[in-house]
Amino acid sequence: MEALWIVVGALLAGPLWVAVSVWAMRRIWRNARRLTARARVQEHFIELGQLVGGLAHEIKNPLSTIQVNLKLLAEDLAHRDDEEHRRLARRLQSVQSEADRLKGTLDDFLRFAGKYEITLASTDLRRLIEELLDFFTPQADASGVLLRSSLPSEPIFGRVDSNLLKQAVLNLMINALQAMPHAGELLIRLSANRSDAILEVIDTGPGISQEELKKVFQVYYSTKIQGSGLGLPTSRRIVREHGGNLRIESEPGKGTRAVLTLPLEKK
Repeated sequence: MEALWIVVGALLAGPLWVAVSVWAMRRIWRNARRLTARARVQEHFIELGQLVGGLAHEIKNPLSTIQVNLKLLAEDLAHRDDEEHRRLARRLQSVQSEADRLKGTLDDFLRFAGKYEITLASTDLRRLIEELLDFFTPQADASGVLLRSSLPSEPIFGRVDSNLLKQAVLNLMINALQAMPHAGELLIRLSANRSDAILEVIDTGPGISQEELKKVFQVYYSTKIQGSGLGLPTSRRIVREHGGNLRIESEPGKGTRAVLTLPLEKK
């Protein structure tokens, strides 16, 4: 009787193992096809990125030539003082302004899309912020914005690329300044907890709605007429390359706070 059950079990197990094997092979095949498709999509995006980057460079080169010739033409028109030439000069100034805006957009794109070569070094973040404040104060004064700071009495060290980090923070400060066209206050605050340095850029502008807040890191999204929509995405990318994080907090009528966190240097 026992032998009979063994035979029956073997007969039942055979088809079962065949079915399991077929199911497993089909699953492996589907996963392999899915991975191949993902690899092709990733390769396509890499090629597309290279193509767009190359196109931006190809546009930038003749654009520089156009800007130079527009400047020379403006100098020629400046020697004529009749109404017709003044009218032509005003039109030329509009073209120059658009060419400058296009070049700025291309520069922002190339900075955002390019590969960052990060050189990390032990840096006193307090000193880095002090240098940025010295640099930015004249621009804030010219806009009627009171620039204030709250910095710790002791150094805060992190391993960062100073030039790239300055670019990221400067983008935040420029955004804050542009949010206060009719004066206001801009506070730069630096502090630290056990693991991270915390940098806050706080403005007294009109604030951002919750709907707009969801879009602030979208590439090319901007509420400003002349904005490229690449400042915040570029800042966040730089911060992430340093192992940190960037978030934006805001409410309409209560200003905006950008919070940047970076790992402290390990002792």
